[in-house]
Amino acid sequence: MYTLPAVSESPVATVDGSWTVAFQPDRGAPPSITLNTLASWTDNSNTGVKYFSGAGTYTKTIQADASWFAKGENLYLDLGDVKNLAKVKINGKDLGVVWHAPYRVNVTSALKPGANQVEIKVVNAWVNRIIGDLQPGAAKYTFTVVESYKADSPLMPSGLLGPVTVIRSDKQ
Repeated sequence: MYTLPAVSESPVATVDGSWTVAFQPDRGAPPSITLNTLASWTDNSNTGVKYFSGAGTYTKTIQADASWFAKGENLYLDLGDVKNLAKVKINGKDLGVVWHAPYRVNVTSALKPGANQVEIKVVNAWVNRIIGDLQPGAAKYTFTVVESYKADSPLMPSGLLGPVTVIRSDKQ
């Protein structure tokens, strides 16, 4: 039997503050919004955001301190909670898609000391848009032959919920 060595992890930074979110067009949401803190789209007062289903792209510039980087160690961007999947890019480099916890990507090859452009495209399920279409006076964006939801059905949390952190880990 072989036992793997323990992995040493330490938080380096929390990525807080505002994020710009650009929404997929023609789905009822505004072209973009600024979120001062990460929260479910369903908590937003704008009904186009509240009932949005599709892709929302979060962007932010983060400043990476030189102290984050250590030879022989990896850096990860931990997205916290995501509803439902996320595609991550740092400085234009595609780092892949995450669809289950832990929502974490290795950013060692893309993150650099100084300014870094972070892009996280989050895609949710159609449930909220279907429910939104059932609201009184709402424009219709969806069509379904099976009526599984009602106007008062509970919405599903959606978007990048966070918290987003940078974690350093020894290489394995």
